[in-house]
Amino acid sequence: MRNIIGAKTNFRSVNTYANRGMNLEADIEASNIFYLNNDIAVVYKKPTPITIAKVNYPSRSQAVIREAFFKTPSTTDYNGIYKGKYIDFDAKEVNSKTSFPLQNVHEHQLKHLRAIYKHGGIGFLIIRFIPINKTFFLSIEKIDKFIKENSRKSIPIDYFLEEGHLIVDKYNPRVDYISIINKYYFGGSK
Repeated sequence: MRNIIGAKTNFRSVNTYANRGMNLEADIEASNIFYLNNDIAVVYKKPTPITIAKVNYPSRSQAVIREAFFKTPSTTDYNGIYKGKYIDFDAKEVNSKTSFPLQNVHEHQLKHLRAIYKHGGIGFLIIRFIPINKTFFLSIEKIDKFIKENSRKSIPIDYFLEEGHLIVDKYNPRVDYISIINKYYFGGSK
């Protein structure tokens, strides 16, 4: 099957409940393909900026990168547009039932999300607690609120339940973060 921009899409691996154990990144990618194919939003995973240092060229078609390094710290993993509004976010998985360590989000990522918000965009994190299979949407505004009001080095699950938004598992889109944006930033209208 081809999506609207012509790229081949393998839906067998993403459209079944048999694959509920897929990682968060794969679930978000499947959701982004759904949004794109259904003309809902355009959101892509940003490539990590690297500099290639050594390449093996046995032939032009079989070039292999042997050594590379990160050019600059990357900001967040995803960006795009929904209803004319720029969105930018990062996705994190955690192996805890009780809290999300703030060390999992780098200061340059928080600074980037704050700048997005300052300029009228929507910045957030999608965080999945693997042991309890719960995924949350937490806006940069709520992250900053927690940081300002607490000295803890991790955000407890209770904060996610009170200030975040639970993203309920669905068939398609798998991680429906656009429904959260729609409800809380656009008043629920489609």
